[in-house]
Amino acid sequence: MHDFSYKNGELYCEGVAVNAVANRVGTPFYLYSSNTLTSHYRAFQSAFEGVPHLICFALKANPNGALLRLLGKEGAGADIVSGGELFRALRAGIDPKKIVYAGVGKRRDEIEYALKVGILMCNVESGEELLAIDRSASEMRVRAGIALRVNPDIDAGTHAYISTGLKKNKFGIPIEQALEYYQTARKLHNVEVIGVHQHIGSQITEVKPFVDAIERLVQFVGELKAEGIDIKFINMGGGLGITYKDETPPHPRELSQAIQPLLKQSGCTLVLEPGRAIAGNAGILVTRALYHKDSEVKKFLIVDAGMNDLMRPSLYEAYHDIKPVVEPASADHTVVDVVGPICESGDFLAKDREMPEVKPGDLLAVMGAGAYGFSMASNYNSRPRVAEVVVKGNEFFTVRERETYDDLIKGEKLPRWLVG
Repeated sequence: MHDFSYKNGELYCEGVAVNAVANRVGTPFYLYSSNTLTSHYRAFQSAFEGVPHLICFALKANPNGALLRLLGKEGAGADIVSGGELFRALRAGIDPKKIVYAGVGKRRDEIEYALKVGILMCNVESGEELLAIDRSASEMRVRAGIALRVNPDIDAGTHAYISTGLKKNKFGIPIEQALEYYQTARKLHNVEVIGVHQHIGSQITEVKPFVDAIERLVQFVGELKAEGIDIKFINMGGGLGITYKDETPPHPRELSQAIQPLLKQSGCTLVLEPGRAIAGNAGILVTRALYHKDSEVKKFLIVDAGMNDLMRPSLYEAYHDIKPVVEPASADHTVVDVVGPICESGDFLAKDREMPEVKPGDLLAVMGAGAYGFSMASNYNSRPRVAEVVVKGNEFFTVRERETYDDLIKGEKLPRWLVG
C-alpha cells in the first residue's frame, strides 16, 4: 500500500501534485508520504500485538531526521549499525532503551557512545567484539546489555549481496558454536546477556525462511535456558520484502501468524528490525528527462538522476518501476535504457524498459525508492546530493535542502605549501 496515485492524469503524493513539488524544489528529489510511512509501521504494530514486542526501524534504510521523528512519535525504536546512526536516532527523540546496535565492526568510540547513553543492547558478532565491549564497560563502570548474533545458516532466497544468514556470510556466529560463546559471555563481569539475535537477509518475499530461522532460534533459546542463561529478547532482525515489480511479499500479519506459536513458547519479548518494509514504498525519486539518444543498437533516455542518487539498480540490478508524472496522451511505447549523467556504463535506472513516449523536460517518478535510496547516495562526479521532501495531507515540507557546490568542499583544506 502507498499514497502515490494519479488524479486527472497527474501523479499525486497524498494530496500534493508531484509536479508542484518539482516546480518548487527542482529535480532530482526524493519525495516521501508520511501517511504511507506511519501506516506501514502501524501494520507491524497491530500484526504482533498478540506477543510482547519492540519494533526497531532499521536506520540504514532511511535515516532522514523528519521520518525518524515521525516513527519515534509512533513508538518505534531504532536498529543502528554505526555511531552516526545512534546520533541520528537520539536526535530524533528515540528512547535509548528502544535502540539495538548491530554490525560486525563497532569501533571502541562507538561502543563507548552506546554504553554512555544506555541503549537496550549491542548485538555481538564475534568473540573479540564481546571482549572489547566487556573492556569498555569495565572502564566506564557500567554493565552492557548484549545479544549474540547467531547465524542459523538459512538461505533466504534473496540477492547474494543482501543475504546475511549463511555460513559463508560475514555476519554472526555459527549457531553450532554459539552456546560456547554464551557460556563465555556469562562469565564476564561487565556484560549482561539478555538476548539472541539473527538477521537472515533483505527483500525476503516468503514466510518460510523466517519460520525456519525462528524454529532454530527458539530451540536454541531453550538450550540456553537449560544452561541457566536467561534470555529475555529474541531479535529476529528484519528483511521482509516489498513489491518492486511483481513480487507478492507476505503482509506482516501473515508473518506474525506463522511465527507467533513458536515465540509464545519461548516466553521472550520479540524484537523486529524492519526497514524496507516500512519505508520502501513510502518514497519516490523524481527526475527530469534531458535527452534522447539512439546508438542504432540501443535507445537511451537520459535523465538528471544517476547512480549516485539511487544506487540500487547499478549495485543489485534492482528493478524500480518508472512512471510518468503526467500521463502521456499517446499510447505509443518504446524500449529504452533509462540512464543518468554519471560517467560510468553502470549508471542506469532501468535497462530495456518499455516506456511511454517521454519528451525532454518531462518528469518521471522512480517508485519504491524510500529505502536504500538517499541513504546510499554519494557525491560521485562531484554531484550535490538531492533534496528530500515529505508530504502530509495537502502540504509538503523540504526536510533536507539540496546540497550546494560549497557543500561539496566543506571540510577541505589546503596545506601551507599549496597556499599562495
